[in-house]
Amino acid sequence: MPDPVLLRLEARPEGRVAFVTLNRPDRLNAMNSELMEAFVEILGRLSTDLELRALVLTGAGDKAFIGGADIQEMAGFADPVAARKFISQVHACCEAVRALPVPAIARINGYTFGAGLELAAACDVRVGAATAVFGMPEVRLGIPSVVEAALLPQLIGWGRTRELLLFGETFTAPDALAWGYLEKMAAPDQLDAAVEVWLESLSLCMPTAVRSQKRLIRAWEDLPLRAAIAAGIDAFETSVAGGEPAAAMADFLEARRRAKADS
Repeated sequence: MPDPVLLRLEARPEGRVAFVTLNRPDRLNAMNSELMEAFVEILGRLSTDLELRALVLTGAGDKAFIGGADIQEMAGFADPVAARKFISQVHACCEAVRALPVPAIARINGYTFGAGLELAAACDVRVGAATAVFGMPEVRLGIPSVVEAALLPQLIGWGRTRELLLFGETFTAPDALAWGYLEKMAAPDQLDAAVEVWLESLSLCMPTAVRSQKRLIRAWEDLPLRAAIAAGIDAFETSVAGGEPAAAMADFLEARRRAKADS
């Protein structure tokens, strides 16, 4: 039986990029317990890799990113305890992405429903194929949208969130882009190129600064404004104490001086 989650590590001059693929194309990459356990284990290992620069998350095949949680497994729940365990696994997958110390990029190549939409929302940025279709159909199956559906208001606003969660209707990639769920939209054969633009930009940034910035953004989500500003001041002081910014700024000023001299 194929592995439910595939990991490919790509070595680059500026560090490693992890390509993680949910690998159940015959089930639209639906998330069952086996897949989720493997996913959390893999991301746990990646989180300790000091050479890691980014994660690119996608689904196998050309039909789906993630079609949602596995309905066959959910239909067989013996009791509410089993249901709680399962949905906690969905949350653990999303939390593993959010806790990753480097940027996580969702490469959305097709159907993205329910838990799949939540897992993509847990990523830092999202690029979707122009043909992708999105939705949160849980209410049509007799259950509410939960766990990382709570991230949607900060991406698309409360009104859109209510519309999606209360009526269970699908929406298109152009809608997702216009609403702010997607940062980019591309033709299906241009998804990798769109991801590469982000990876190239990331290669120009200092790894420690990027990791510090992701920690700070995560903290901002839970802090009131004054505390968020104070946390930023602390992060700035810590980064300067490391000495790397001084060298980077000196290089920048020297490059600007040379550019002026050549002009």
